[in-house]
Amino acid sequence: MDAIHETRLPHRRGRIRRESKKLSFRLYAGFYEPIVFVQATWRQLIILGAMFVSGAEIFSYYGALPPVNAFLASVSTITTIGLYVPNGGNFTTLNHTESALLIVMIIVSVGAGTSVVQATVGAFVSGDLALGKAEEHVTSRLKGHVVVYGFGYLGKYVVDKLAELGMDYVVVTTEQALFETLRKGRALVVLEHETRPMDALKAAGIEKAGILIASHEDDSRNMMITLSARKLRPDLRIISAVHDSELVDAAKSAGADVVIPSAVTVGHLLALSAVTKDLVGVVFEEEIGTKEIARFSVFKSSKLIGKDMQEASKLAVVIGVIRDSQVFRDIFVPGFRLQEGDTILVLGDPGNLETLEREAGAK
Repeated sequence: MDAIHETRLPHRRGRIRRESKKLSFRLYAGFYEPIVFVQATWRQLIILGAMFVSGAEIFSYYGALPPVNAFLASVSTITTIGLYVPNGGNFTTLNHTESALLIVMIIVSVGAGTSVVQATVGAFVSGDLALGKAEEHVTSRLKGHVVVYGFGYLGKYVVDKLAELGMDYVVVTTEQALFETLRKGRALVVLEHETRPMDALKAAGIEKAGILIASHEDDSRNMMITLSARKLRPDLRIISAVHDSELVDAAKSAGADVVIPSAVTVGHLLALSAVTKDLVGVVFEEEIGTKEIARFSVFKSSKLIGKDMQEASKLAVVIGVIRDSQVFRDIFVPGFRLQEGDTILVLGDPGNLETLEREAGAK
């Protein structure tokens, strides 16, 4: 009897990959912080350096200080630490040229220093630029990932499930506050401006992505992103939710490979749940219609105990048997018999499944 043992290995690999991605994000963010700081302040840093050198020249020339002491005096004066006071603090006898040069040096230095402080606050407190650079780098390394458009009540659960499955994803959102929150949480996220969906998709790595899931609350936005993605990637697999069931055909015309009407799906689940308490899922297929996936526990009173799968498969398609936390694959081989405590997973019409519940005695 061949069995597929359930294992947590795929999920563990997924967790390792997600943790690796988070670690890479942190490493790159830390790497880019000083680079971003220099990029934002290099002009001011050059000015400050020039002022330090100029001050050292002034103190060396007018105060007859050695080079190192003159540079220390310059740094002390510009930073307002005050370790050195020109002419012993007697400004009335200070050389007028020296006074003028020091005034210019201090004013320019204070302005440059203030600008550096502001840039430092922007680069290290908010960290937006560094995070953005790190995000771009990590995203550029992804391949076959999922681009999730929309992070509302539906998109959030899409992302949660993708994370559970260990799949890489990039979120595209139109909300600034949500964008900032997700980025600070080290999520890969792109802010999409209303008139530039293609730019957002490119930033999300659509060229190397495997799937696009359009899960925005607004059907028109889902169609817009579907059209944009299809234009950029004719071969991309696109899955789109629609909240208005009348827009299913329109979403397919826009380029979606799979269209899931959210309201219809929930409605069918609610209705089928009223028919049987054993419902575990629903299959929506245009060719065969709506099918229910149900599970039946084989209790001590069940007529199926000791029988082969032919008995259970008369009214529904048996898709698996769970026994001792193992999913059995070859359930139709000779010698396989149902036992007390087994769980049968079946696919069929709601009416047939209700009959199976009643006649098989497997509940």
